[in-house]
Amino acid sequence: MAPRPGDIVYSRLQLTEEDMRGAPRPDIALRQAPGVSLFRRNGSEAANPTTQGLSLRAIAPSGAGRALVTLDGVPLNDPFGGWVIWSAVPTERLETIDIVRGAGAGAWGAGALTGVVTLSEMRSDSLRLRGDLSVGDHGLARTALAVSEAGLTLSGSATRGPQFTPVRGAVRGEADQPLGLEAYSGSARLQRDLGPAAGAFALAAWREDRESGLAGATSRAEGASASLTLAALEAGDGWRLQAWVRASNLENSSVSVSAGRATTTPTSDQYATPALGWGVNAAWRVGEGPWSLEVGADARLAEGRAHERFRYQNGAFTRGRESGGRTSVAGLYAEGAWSGGRFTHSGGVRVDAWSQDGAVRRERDLATGASTLDSRAPGTSGLQGSLRFGSRYSLSDGLFLRAAAYTGFRPPTLNELHRPFRVGNDVTEANPALRPETFSGADLGLEGDAGPLAWKAGVFFNRLSDPVTNVTLGTGPGVFPVAGFIPAGGTLRQRRNAGRIDAWGLEAEGRMRLGAVDLRAAAAWTDAEVNGAAAAPQLTGLRPAQTARLTTTAGIVWRPVDAAVLEVDARHEGERFDDDLNTRRLKAAVTLDARAAWTFAPGTEVYIALDNLADARIPAAVAGDGAVSLAAPRTVRMGLTLRR
Repeated sequence: MAPRPGDIVYSRLQLTEEDMRGAPRPDIALRQAPGVSLFRRNGSEAANPTTQGLSLRAIAPSGAGRALVTLDGVPLNDPFGGWVIWSAVPTERLETIDIVRGAGAGAWGAGALTGVVTLSEMRSDSLRLRGDLSVGDHGLARTALAVSEAGLTLSGSATRGPQFTPVRGAVRGEADQPLGLEAYSGSARLQRDLGPAAGAFALAAWREDRESGLAGATSRAEGASASLTLAALEAGDGWRLQAWVRASNLENSSVSVSAGRATTTPTSDQYATPALGWGVNAAWRVGEGPWSLEVGADARLAEGRAHERFRYQNGAFTRGRESGGRTSVAGLYAEGAWSGGRFTHSGGVRVDAWSQDGAVRRERDLATGASTLDSRAPGTSGLQGSLRFGSRYSLSDGLFLRAAAYTGFRPPTLNELHRPFRVGNDVTEANPALRPETFSGADLGLEGDAGPLAWKAGVFFNRLSDPVTNVTLGTGPGVFPVAGFIPAGGTLRQRRNAGRIDAWGLEAEGRMRLGAVDLRAAAAWTDAEVNGAAAAPQLTGLRPAQTARLTTTAGIVWRPVDAAVLEVDARHEGERFDDDLNTRRLKAAVTLDARAAWTFAPGTEVYIALDNLADARIPAAVAGDGAVSLAAPRTVRMGLTLRR
């Protein structure tokens, strides 16, 4: 459906086809917006699938993500873990990316804790074609194609690499191996008029295989989705019905690292994590004069189980584990808007019922089949209300003042509730007793749009209550209940609801066109602090893990002649910590990217791109033994693009 008339009262940013130029995946394009990030600094080309959740405003990044990501209304967040498989959505198939900062309590509901990112797929009645064919160093190769005509949109992509060893320098040992990636995706969408309404049916499938940077550590993520949408849209009125289903599976093997990083030993083999999510949503909108009203309902359900072999002894795994359960959330909402004179007001209220049940954790001896653990946590459920409201006032032509306040919530994912995992010698335990996170906040902004210059500036305050946090319980060597033995240099953590996180910050962004030159700049400063309360008093006064105070981005696009374009982008991220206790420091980093392209035929260009132009050392993670994993080094890409 068309954007709601009242959406202009909230902090928004839209990325167009031009903004996505040269970005193979949406998470790369989103780097233009400060405070929008994955859990770690390395992008989805190098990150394990379980750390690819998206968060906004850098309040407290999470592997599960604290923002909802949708494609034409269908959630892209994994039904088991909440992360997003970004390689499944090549930017060639997208028309726009819209970002709403702040809790999206209205139509989006649960999961849109710090905001929502909505992707819109390309569609056209006349022929449109987008493609990319490129190669680069570090074994990089990519091909992608999207075509749309007469209501049918098809897309596909295949990517290999880049391959690089994240641990470099003197600390690197024989255990450290190059990362590897092979990713494939395909999708089809058919839209047809059905008398007074229109219908769309969409199918998609994806798969990615990864080498994880340590000998013997690998992962595979795969899945498929389908959706059916019916809608009737008028100028101010309309309705929509949508149903969707999403199936996924994750395989993930992990290892422990010996002293000196000389060898690795298998520690777990999560050989299957099948999950199924499905949902429905409906909306009805009516507008008359300055008023508009939308009411709707939605429901989302997910179930899944992780199957794992662990406890490696005498050359073989000796224990097996099955863990998982079900979650559900269903809600009703109403949202209205009024515009008159210089004012626009908008407000919405929502109520959701959530539940988590069917929890099971069974462990057995693989040799005898004897049960060693059979834990079934009781189910929990509850009701959660949320709201948002805001106003926008036109101070003069092209100058606006806006203010908004909002609340929201996010139930824990199946992954957080049930799946333990290991990275090197660090173990993180699940927690089936987790409660939903809740969120409240407000922001005030000033926006200008006059001639060649458009800009926004604002201040915000947010409070995240009961945040799901990986809380340190102890360090190795030692034996711990449930988790078992933790080796020297390793750390045991458990996911817990750790008090609250308060964050306030400033954000600003601007764009200007000066003849043949386009300029872009943005900055976000966030001061976030944990109050661990009784659940985690050791965290009180500390900064949330992976939270940078200052992030700035800038870009320049120069078209010296009609056929040529030169682009340079810069991103600075301040210091952050890789752990809850703020002991594993990640230094500030600056990244420069450059791209030059030449159009030699209508809609056809050749390009060369240099990612991390200065070959900066960008710390992404710190292991228990002090080894620092770095993001991708300088990478040169050359390719051919089609845009017709």
